[in-house]
Amino acid sequence: MSEYPWKHNRRFNAYANYFRNNFGERIQKLTIDAGFTCPNRDGTLSYGGCTFCNNNAFNPSYCNPKKSIDQQISEGIEFHKNRYRRANKYLVYFQAYSNTYALINTLKKIYNEALNCQNILGVVIGTRPDCIDDEKLDYFQELSKSKYVILEYGVETTNNKILKKINRCHTYEQSVEAIEKTAERGIKTGAHFIFGLPGETNKDNLLSVKTISKLPLNTIKIHQLQIIRNTKMAEIYKNNPEYFTQFKLDEYIDLIVDFVERLNPNFMIERIAGEVPPRFLAGHGWGLIRNDQILQKFEKRLEERKTYQGRIYCE
Repeated sequence: MSEYPWKHNRRFNAYANYFRNNFGERIQKLTIDAGFTCPNRDGTLSYGGCTFCNNNAFNPSYCNPKKSIDQQISEGIEFHKNRYRRANKYLVYFQAYSNTYALINTLKKIYNEALNCQNILGVVIGTRPDCIDDEKLDYFQELSKSKYVILEYGVETTNNKILKKINRCHTYEQSVEAIEKTAERGIKTGAHFIFGLPGETNKDNLLSVKTISKLPLNTIKIHQLQIIRNTKMAEIYKNNPEYFTQFKLDEYIDLIVDFVERLNPNFMIERIAGEVPPRFLAGHGWGLIRNDQILQKFEKRLEERKTYQGRIYCE
């Protein structure tokens, strides 16, 4: 028996263990680019997108919106078979841009094509809180009765001033509304946050955990800010590097431990750091260290500090 509320003995509520417990095997994500855009990119709300965003930095080589969904899935399976030979079942991860930013019939066509492929258990849909509505939620609610479906919202920060500075063009209140509406439908719901945004301190991140912990989330992702080439943020960094928090790896891991021990223990943690090829970085990086190595350091630090997710969480 686990000594923690979750069904394993790791010191945090790990998303990977959830899949092993519920599906009995490793489940691999296949990242897909379905050719979506964003309302802060196409002129509906703004142009240029988020100041930190360059999707080329994290899209695998097989991702290309000129290819069909089926072709990207097939190539993705081959790609991951070479890297993760244990995976036989997959989730299709629609990551690039805002993947509910289209008419409902377009969404149905895209997601039905993905779910009709062999060995696909469900879909992970990355989007913005202002790109969802009742009609779309009706569809995802119905889909979730037979498939694994999770909507992941890019929240990034609880601070509206910083959201404005990074050209998100939505508020934290809009994120809360979208997350609550999604969760009320029984649809699995995730949120993404970035640590190190200009104007936000470590203290701010730790103060935000109480607010974040009140959300009806299933999963949470946390990334350090990575300053990517060919972005507006890279230009700002070049001229004003003092605006940015340049985390040392050990410092970042301690911050994440501080955050996690205050975090709602019911949230499954999917990721604690981001990783892009070094050639894309315009700012400070951590060299060639991989996410799995960062995760090992995080778990070791939890053990060294004799702490765990939710240890000092207050409802």
